[in-house]
Amino acid sequence: MTTLLQRDPQAWRDIGGLDTAEEIVHQPALWRELSALLQSSDARVSAFLGDCLSDPRQRVILTGAGSSAYVGEIVADELNAAWPAQVRAVATTSLLTHPELYLETDAPTLLVSFARSGNSPESLAAVSLLRATMRDARFLNITCNAEGQLARQGEHDSRTCTLLMPAASCDRGFAMTSSFSCMLLASLCVLGKDNGAERLSVLAGLAEQALRDWSAPVAALAAEPVARVVYLGSGPLEALAREAALKILELTGGRVLAMANTALGFRHGPKSALNGDSLVIMFRSRKELARRYEDDLLQELLRDKVAGRCVTVGMGGELDSGAPLWPDSWLAPLWLLMAQQFALHKSAALGLRPDNPFADGTVNRVVQGVTIYPHDES
Repeated sequence: MTTLLQRDPQAWRDIGGLDTAEEIVHQPALWRELSALLQSSDARVSAFLGDCLSDPRQRVILTGAGSSAYVGEIVADELNAAWPAQVRAVATTSLLTHPELYLETDAPTLLVSFARSGNSPESLAAVSLLRATMRDARFLNITCNAEGQLARQGEHDSRTCTLLMPAASCDRGFAMTSSFSCMLLASLCVLGKDNGAERLSVLAGLAEQALRDWSAPVAALAAEPVARVVYLGSGPLEALAREAALKILELTGGRVLAMANTALGFRHGPKSALNGDSLVIMFRSRKELARRYEDDLLQELLRDKVAGRCVTVGMGGELDSGAPLWPDSWLAPLWLLMAQQFALHKSAALGLRPDNPFADGTVNRVVQGVTIYPHDES
């Protein structure tokens, strides 16, 4: 019988985790589909962007809420270093409360919105805010849902370009998995300078290998009792660590506490959270300088014996994929495969239903209960 991440599909269905398991595993196929989709959309998107990224007056804001915000945080610094335009990541949840700190009324601004459903109130409100307050604002929507409000409201607007991800990336499960990786890779392809189409094919092959090789050890790791999980990452991988920590919090319904930090920053107080019931997972950077700092911390943790276990993922780590020396933002989707599987298995081990860990409705797949207030209120 065919197995899916160490269980047969019916077993995942029985415990309410089939959607999430399938959506983790089908990511390589979606990345290949994304490559073809981006090539067919290249002329349209390129015409919309023009030479704006080469203009030092241009402001580019990468935005989203929750996991979607972390997409922007992973790619922002690399894009900012590549172009004369000023590129920064600002979550919609910050943009709406303090717009005056992030918006320059007279500067040409491109708002890049990442959205799985396109129905989150903050995403829609952020677009409305810029429309109402900015003299020269344009909108690039990278979304997974053709029927979402974000995609539909920009259909006939010349200031808006909507780039739809493969339809299957609009995850049915509670946690963002394939939606996250597709939007991340799409942003690197359309806003970066590298040949993204070629990289997507290579990355998909590496991901298939990683899913095969890591499936058993990650499932075994998740079977071990743990009360706290700490994800560490340097540079762009710091935001990846945040996303990985969020996956644990979401899929375990908060029963396993999780936090994220950098290798250097962890010593400055957060290390005090460790105890014998803690698991530290470090995403290894492709940069040799960063890895030297990471190695120092790992040796310190092993020497101090303040954590139950430490695991390394990525370049030279216990879980590696033989990936080329690409920028960390490009390799982040590979390392995330480990974190997604770990969260799924940990959810199942706790007797939860991974596709919907919050049966009581206190936390929802699309956020609810948000009141949007007028932007001119002090």
